[in-house]
Amino acid sequence: MFGIRYVKANPSTYLIQYRNGRAVREGTGLSFYYFAPNTSLVSIPLESVDVPFAFHEVTSDFQEVTVQGQVTYRVADPKALAELMNFTLHPNGEYATEDPVKVPQRVVNAVQVQVRSLLQGRSLETLLRGGDELVQAVAERLRQPQALPSLGLSLVNLAILAVKPNPETARALEAKVREQILKEADDALYARRNAAIEQERAIKENELNTEIAVEAKKRQIREAQMDAERSVLEKRQQIQDQEMAGKIALEEKNKDLTARRSENARTEAETRAYGVSTLVKAVEHVDPKVLQALTVGQADPSALIALAFQGLAENANRIGELNISPDLLQQLTRKSAAPARS
Repeated sequence: MFGIRYVKANPSTYLIQYRNGRAVREGTGLSFYYFAPNTSLVSIPLESVDVPFAFHEVTSDFQEVTVQGQVTYRVADPKALAELMNFTLHPNGEYATEDPVKVPQRVVNAVQVQVRSLLQGRSLETLLRGGDELVQAVAERLRQPQALPSLGLSLVNLAILAVKPNPETARALEAKVREQILKEADDALYARRNAAIEQERAIKENELNTEIAVEAKKRQIREAQMDAERSVLEKRQQIQDQEMAGKIALEEKNKDLTARRSENARTEAETRAYGVSTLVKAVEHVDPKVLQALTVGQADPSALIALAFQGLAENANRIGELNISPDLLQQLTRKSAAPARS
């Protein structure tokens, strides 16, 4: 009514009121009445915006790849953006132009320019292995003054979700990687077998060393036993030598004793022979009857009886009958047996 209108902006919208070509009021969350015929309103949203992107590029080794991701930005300098693009509102609250809709595309174009510049200096394998490095490099370039800040925008986040080569290249890379993985698996298998062989060899060496040590211990035991047996034999030989030396000494003593006994016996025999020869010389001229009579007086009764029987035997042809009483025989046998027992 009469051209007076009311406007109210939320806290995430930067509102600028122009009157007669000059900014008279600006800020976030404003609400006021204004006279529409001489007033222009510029509304710039400040909230962050997520914009997905996907574009095809070529790497330094002429391989086509598809880069997919998402960029998040927000307005950092509303006045600078308002000077570059038209965010003027109609009285009905709609934008007067399509410039607000073109901002996301400008951001995507800036991202694509930086990605293309980086991909021209990288091979496909380097790109596939260095996705994080690519994100950091692109983000740093977008934060430079001649990039998003020149539009009054600031980068909130950049994410590259996928870098995909064409199907033929992907299959070739998969085959190469598959062969590399199989080779690494074979190497791991060979390494495990070699380790098993080394362990088996070490076990056998330990067993052989153990057997050698056991044999050495057995040899030491046998040597100790032989030393002990040798010591026993030496002791036994020493004992035998001592016994032999004792026997030899005893035999030497027996020899001396026998020699002395023989000498004594010879001396005694010579003495007896001398006595007998002297006696014989003394009685060689004496009648035997006389000698017999001399010996009868000193003889034993049994000897006398023997002489009597001898005389009877010599005169047997002259004796007709001889009677010997049992008492006489008993007396003779008793006297003859008594000396034998003693």
